[in-house]
Amino acid sequence: MLKKILLLFFIAHGANLFGQSCPNLLAPTNGSIDVPVDASISWNFVEGGQTGYIVSIGTTSGGTDIINQTQVGSATTYTPQLGLPENTQVYVTITLFFFNQPNIICASETFRTQDVTTVPVCSALSNPLNGASNVNGATNISWDYAPGATYYQLIAGTSSGASDIIDNSNVGNVLSYNPSIDFPANTEIFVSVIPWNEIGSAMNCTPESFTTGTIATLPGCATMITPMDGAINVPLTPFLEWTDVPDATGYRVTIGNSPFTAEIVNNASFFTNSTFVIDFEPNKTFFITITPFNAAGDAIGCTQETFSTILGCGPFLDTTTGELITLNPEIDFPDVISVCGTDVSSTATSTDSADGYHWFKIDPFGNETLISSSSEAMFTASGDYRYEAYNVITQSGSSIECPTSKIFRVEISEVATITSVDISQNLGNLRVEINAQGIGDYEFAVNSIDGPYQTSNVFTGIPSGQVIVFVKDKNGCGITQETVEQDLTVEGFPKFFTPNGDGVNDFWQFIPPGNTGSNNLSSIFVFDRFGLLLAQIEPKSQGWNGDFNGSPVPASDYWFKAITQDSKELKGHFTLKR
Repeated sequence: MLKKILLLFFIAHGANLFGQSCPNLLAPTNGSIDVPVDASISWNFVEGGQTGYIVSIGTTSGGTDIINQTQVGSATTYTPQLGLPENTQVYVTITLFFFNQPNIICASETFRTQDVTTVPVCSALSNPLNGASNVNGATNISWDYAPGATYYQLIAGTSSGASDIIDNSNVGNVLSYNPSIDFPANTEIFVSVIPWNEIGSAMNCTPESFTTGTIATLPGCATMITPMDGAINVPLTPFLEWTDVPDATGYRVTIGNSPFTAEIVNNASFFTNSTFVIDFEPNKTFFITITPFNAAGDAIGCTQETFSTILGCGPFLDTTTGELITLNPEIDFPDVISVCGTDVSSTATSTDSADGYHWFKIDPFGNETLISSSSEAMFTASGDYRYEAYNVITQSGSSIECPTSKIFRVEISEVATITSVDISQNLGNLRVEINAQGIGDYEFAVNSIDGPYQTSNVFTGIPSGQVIVFVKDKNGCGITQETVEQDLTVEGFPKFFTPNGDGVNDFWQFIPPGNTGSNNLSSIFVFDRFGLLLAQIEPKSQGWNGDFNGSPVPASDYWFKAITQDSKELKGHFTLKR
């Protein structure tokens, strides 16, 4: 069975339909003024699964006329290479870059740059560095950004101040220059880079120099042969091959999960034009750059290429329906399975539609042991288990399992054994306490097998008479019941007496109901409201006369506890009137 998830395409401002938040500028903040033209732009990191950020900068909301969609990876800071234009309202747009859904374009934020009122400072060479030797004559010249500069003038010659190679050339607002001819071999080259703006030029810029080496030719770039750029359904262990470049002595290879990462291969050197790579992930796009090199240096301007591995289990986009599809089976499995009986095994059978099944026992340390590879599994012990159903998918001649799993618990239970039922009377009703034992999780009910059941084993307010108690195993292993005959009630104990010596109702004593003379009590105790024992009465005696230690007790309510011949308790209270 395939699982399908609807994929929604959108452009987000703030939060989006997936609940993805957009970042906010931290520096410069939205609405800032007098921002330096060499300012770095930073924003807060946001959670959400994006692979990286894309930065655009322009002079209108969403504009790209300053910086056009530059990938910055997972960094949250970006410094424009050529700075920012002066005295300008600048708009920054951050785009969240995803592989498994459309990119999210966030709302633009804006600030205004300062008005530059001074000439720029001088700029230094960044390639070749001042004093470098054995430099390839075909090298490009690059230099550092000078804050506030709007263009650069370039002078180069074979002596300090000379312009016999580059004669005062206005190269524009750039930071590198490719001379029209190669520099002469084994020669010291003097270069002056002079930044300019509308105020004027940098002052007193000192020439820098480097020395070229013997003439050598840089290799050209290579292109992928297997897999070709843009290939799909590439095997998970592919053979990588690229064109063999003349004059190259080796190749530097970088492979990553995104255009700006190198998790798979990080600038590794190979001295042949092919290699195996082990265990690519399925259903992923990989980005590869091949840079040939020789003694003269690395090839210049080699572009990145891509390929995608076999679909695997997904999710992958169905371009026809716009849905995300996974090839894993859907499963419906309980959190708990009960096994009834301590020495009887129980079998579970999967009802899920799948190509295969695995069942694992999980030990207390998290280690798993396979116990079954069919749709059925047998359990003889309680504990944690993992159930897995999988579909077998064949793609590009290879087969893979696409699993869905669930951790569940097996609980051993048994029918309860009732060990005792303790019944006592209080104010005409019964208090029933059910005592049971066994391996299981039990609940209790009184006088009805249908309940209601409760987790407490104590019931109060039960009417006098016959009592039937029920103990049910919560895991469905059965119900145990027991009938208890309760003959005594609080009937026969007077509600009050008047020990005033008039010969009427002067003693308090149990009177068997119905004048049957039946009496199965062994003793009766009388207490005051503080629990002080005032008297112990023999059931067949005259009874209590209302005295304690030879003195009359005051008129009040008093409590009694009667013990039956079979050690049951009856409790109640009565009133002494004077």
